[in-house]
Amino acid sequence: MPTSDPRSGALPPIRESSALFLDFDGTLAELAPTPDAVRTAPGLVESLVALNASLGGALAIVSGRPVADLDRFLAPLRPALAAEHGAVLRLPDGRLQCAPAPDLREPVRVGSALARGHAGLVLERKATSVALHFRGAPQLARTCIDAMAASVRNRPELELLHGKCLIEVRLAGVDKGRAIATLMAIEPFRGRQPIFAGDDVTDEAGFAFVQAAGGVAIKVGDGETFARHGCESPEALRGWLATAAAAAAPAR
Repeated sequence: MPTSDPRSGALPPIRESSALFLDFDGTLAELAPTPDAVRTAPGLVESLVALNASLGGALAIVSGRPVADLDRFLAPLRPALAAEHGAVLRLPDGRLQCAPAPDLREPVRVGSALARGHAGLVLERKATSVALHFRGAPQLARTCIDAMAASVRNRPELELLHGKCLIEVRLAGVDKGRAIATLMAIEPFRGRQPIFAGDDVTDEAGFAFVQAAGGVAIKVGDGETFARHGCESPEALRGWLATAAAAAAPAR
């Protein structure tokens, strides 16, 4: 993967012709020891509501989170979503499109046994994937990765996804780039310039797609990335969104 300095360059403006795609954890919200401990910062939802209105609904959250989690964090806003890394899409009209749920019994069994046996490990079960979080026990990273890899051996329909302090088993061929491409093919996203902000290796497929489509990719935080723009922290990204939302208010 090519390297870039994620703190170089000014963030681009959000225009009326933009289509805005935003990761959640580590991008809109600070990371926390467990998924349930994440909090929505004051003012974030108001900024997203204003931007969603100014863009005519061309705003989507693109996250590994399940739909129910995102709706809880972002209420009362119910935007278009690419949840579970794109395996579950909520279209602008509210309809859900879900990939077939794979057989995850073995990864769940393995992950559950590890989580029961080691303090600091958290198993997160989703509709189409299962994630083992080791942020609370980083010394067990290799144990978690090896165990989950063994649980999907000879399962070509499944793949491992490495994220920040987690290892996830998901359907092969599902990623955020494909999810964004699907949304860009429909109204109100069609014909707009995509902007995608994310923070993790799980966002790289999205970065690659939007830049190939003539759009803008923004990496939040440090690390190697395909993204050509960067932002130092979720707080700084929220400031960029708040500024854009305030500028859009007179037009609304």
